[in-house]
Amino acid sequence: MSEIVRTRIDALRPLLKDADPDVRDAVATAIERLEATGSIDEILHALKTGNMGARVAAIHALGEIGGERVVAPLVYCAGRPEADIRSAAVEALGRLAVPSTLPVLLERLDDENGAIRARAIGAVARFLPSPALYERLRPFLEAADGALEAEAALALAKLSDLSSEGRIAALLASPHASTRQAAATALSLLPLEFLFFPAPDTGK
Repeated sequence: MSEIVRTRIDALRPLLKDADPDVRDAVATAIERLEATGSIDEILHALKTGNMGARVAAIHALGEIGGERVVAPLVYCAGRPEADIRSAAVEALGRLAVPSTLPVLLERLDDENGAIRARAIGAVARFLPSPALYERLRPFLEAADGALEAEAALALAKLSDLSSEGRIAALLASPHASTRQAAATALSLLPLEFLFFPAPDTGK
């Protein structure tokens, strides 16, 4: 924690006992915000200078903290050459589900690493459903590797893609237990009625 942050917190602490409850609440919120700011600075330092374990831990911490300051570092890490770094960043971005980061996660659906592709499928399931997202995920239902199709079934169910019900149901006969389990869960998550999306604006 920087000296500036520590000084500000020290100045605020006595007001935690203020007679006015609104003042106490405001001070508690201010201290929490300052502590988070100090923590982010330390975490970003670890992300830049730490070993692999420390950097992965820093990415997970940023995903827990959230806020505008963590988005850019996580997006950067999602494109790093180290698979462990990319994987952790994809998971963190999925947890935060900031709309502007969806294209980054969609890129990771084509990652050379299968585990990262699977993690990206799970991550995009936290975003708002759309026909374009359905079309991007449906091909993974044919992966037949015990991981990608399982993640896709769960993701499409969470995104309320009722049109994929038949293909998800077909996965109940998969030779992979993980896929059969995911398909069963997905069928329980699918809605009973279709979602309706606004017609695209053609400019006419």
